[in-house]
Order: sequence, then C-alpha cells, then structure tokens
Amino acid sequence: MIMTEVPALSIVMPCFDEEEILPRTLLRLHAAAQATGLAYEIVAVDDGSRDATWSVLAEAARQDSRVRGVRLSRNFGHQMALTAGLERARGTEILIIDADLQDPPELLGLMLAKRREGFDIVYGQRHSRAGETWFKRATARMFYRLIGYLSEVPIPSDTGDFRLMSRRAVDAFLQLPESSRFIRGMVAWIGYPQVAVLYDRAARGAGKTKYSLGKMIRFSADAVTGFSIKPLRVATFASAGLLGAAFALTVWAVVVWLLHGTVRGWASLIVTILVVGGVQTLILGIIGEYIGRLFIEMKRRPLYLVRDDTAAEPRK
Repeated sequence: MIMTEVPALSIVMPCFDEEEILPRTLLRLHAAAQATGLAYEIVAVDDGSRDATWSVLAEAARQDSRVRGVRLSRNFGHQMALTAGLERARGTEILIIDADLQDPPELLGLMLAKRREGFDIVYGQRHSRAGETWFKRATARMFYRLIGYLSEVPIPSDTGDFRLMSRRAVDAFLQLPESSRFIRGMVAWIGYPQVAVLYDRAARGAGKTKYSLGKMIRFSADAVTGFSIKPLRVATFASAGLLGAAFALTVWAVVVWLLHGTVRGWASLIVTILVVGGVQTLILGIIGEYIGRLFIEMKRRPLYLVRDDTAAEPRK
C-alpha cells in the first residue's frame, strides 16, 4: 500500500556507510517524533553507501510506511544527499539531522516550541563537541571565524546542518540552484526569522567520520567562494601593493645606478622575484577557484541521480 497521508513533520537524514548505527538512529527518531504527537515521515537518503546501509533502510521502509528510503546512483556528497531529502520532504515542519547520533533527536520538542514562537528556522548551535580531536575543534573554530569575516551574509558560528525549518523556508531554499552547495550558508541567505538552540554535541554512536581533511578543505572552499568575493578583492589589493612596490624598487634601482653605476645585491633580487612570483601564483589560484565554479555551474548538470526509492514500492 502506497503511503498517501501528508505528514505534519518530515525528518530528513542523509546517510553514508551507516549500517552499524542506523537501527539505533531510527529508533530514537521514531521516539522523538512520536513524542510530538504529529503525523510524521522519515526521509533517509543513502548517498551511495558501500556497506549494507541501503538494505537496512529498505527493510525499515517495508516494516513502517512512515520511513522512506532513497538511494542515489553514487556518492554525490552530503550536501547533495541532503538536498535530495529536502526535495522529497512533504511536511510543514522539516527536521534535518545526520545519522550518526551526534545531534540529539530529542531536541525536536524544544525546536518545535521555538517554531511556535514565530521562528521559521531553529538551528542547533554547539555548546561543546565531544569525541573530536583538538585539530578538528581548532579547524572548525577557525573555519567559522573565517567564513563569518568573509561572508556578506551572517552565518551563525558553531552550527551544522542540524535544524528545524518551516515549509516556506524549505520551499525558498529549494529555489536556489547552485551546484557547489554550502547549505547552512544558503539557509542563512534566504532570511526569515531564525533562532539558535544550544546543545552539547555527542561523540559518534558508531563508525568514524566521513569528512576527510580533503573533503573538509573542498567544503570550506565551496563555502568561501559561494558566499564571498572578498578573496578576489584581496587579490586586487595584493596586485596594487605589488605594483606600488615594483614602482618604488624601480626608482631605487635607477637612483643606485646613477650614484654607483650598478645595482648591487643578488639576494634582494632573488627575494623580490620569489615574493612577487608567490603572490602572483596565489592570485591566480584564487581566480582559478572562482572560474572553476563558474564552469561547473554553467554545465547545469543534475545535482544528483536516484537509483532506488522505496516510495515507488509496495509497503506493508
């Protein structure tokens, strides 16, 4: 039997290699959702997992019509999987949460209370981060301070994608078509009343983080280039500074030549070449990042492709 009832609450959960923890996660999500008294659905998106994540989701969907499993054709990344879930969420209240249980589903009740106060977006803001290395905490802190300085849109610090959104906020978000997605920044961009709920982030319930250092760097690059042109302005200012320094050096070289007949000092020449060359390379790299993203956006490929969807299958 195909589920036809439109739920009041949708829980969107991207998954990647989470077979070990998924049964516990689903139990806690069901308990948290049932405590609200609202009709609900859980939209779980398998982002090309290499383990039995899809088997767990497919079985959960067969056992309970409130669970919908969506499997992407390959690993498109967390932000794309989250977008796929949001596009399929039908509720008037939409909770975004990861499958690793670092963000507590039990916070849903408090988030709904804040929504009833008139806020369209209630985001979880981390008061502490258990189970993370000092390097992860330090780089996260540095990232949020950097994006806060660079971005022309105020992006709350120490937040992830864990948040409750109204239907109109999700519909507004889904109008944003970019391929290089930084969802917490995009949600900040759409505006509407937003408020934070502080919580202590737990350690992962099982498994290990899927964000390698390389993925974190790419994610940071998407965030910076998607929400700020200040790096380009830095490149402009650096170019102007180099031009001024080159002019001063030229004047100095002419004066030395007139007074002494030659320009002495190979060390200063080598240092100048290295500094100028390094700054030029940095500027070209910054420009290249923006050009690369323009190239990706111009191709207008789909954000993701779906391999399986349990909503199209008979349910018990």
